[in-house]
Amino acid sequence: MTDDELAQLVDDNPVLFHMAERGSWNSIHKHGLLSTSALLDLFGVCGPDRKLIESCRRPESVTIERKEIGSAVIRDQKPMDDQGLNRCLQDGLTPREWYEILNARVFFWLTRSRVLRLLTARAYKDAEHDVLEIDTAPLVATYQQQITLAPINTGATKPMPAPRGRSTIVSIADYDYAGRLQTHAREPVVELAVTPGVPNIKDFVRRVVVMRGEVEISEVWRRH
Repeated sequence: MTDDELAQLVDDNPVLFHMAERGSWNSIHKHGLLSTSALLDLFGVCGPDRKLIESCRRPESVTIERKEIGSAVIRDQKPMDDQGLNRCLQDGLTPREWYEILNARVFFWLTRSRVLRLLTARAYKDAEHDVLEIDTAPLVATYQQQITLAPINTGATKPMPAPRGRSTIVSIADYDYAGRLQTHAREPVVELAVTPGVPNIKDFVRRVVVMRGEVEISEVWRRH
């Protein structure tokens, strides 16, 4: 991706979206929006407990706690499973390796339609969620070297698992934006991720809203 292409991407997608567990904003505001691996580091989780969270599929959300820090919720991975990954993984990758690749990053949707698709999915539509709306330009300017892009939903294998491998999640410089525009002009990039997270995410968040499905229930925070 060239500098001009990156500028176009940012201009076309001025707001990024992140869906978090309901009630997570206070912890995110304090500690930042961290990847699963970074959260496990922060909370001192290690050994078999860490392996189950970081290297295996999480069928349900997991709450981790540390007395001097508090608690945090690591979201489930219901849209993805080992069976689907075994069907679509390339380059000799294993499901464990894919989970670890994803857990090293914090992911953002580039469009409101994508976050609404997740909010209205069967597994989540009846629950409330904190949805962060983030200014794209300053976040990209600050974290450009830590950002990766993907042309698919890397955390889903249902209903049909899209092929994925070592070249699916790549740096901004390595992303074939022009090629994607030719084949997927309406959505050349599906996901933007930051490794290992955004500790100062509050500097980029426009507002945080509570949503259930497509319904915005309340606004819990707004940058003034």
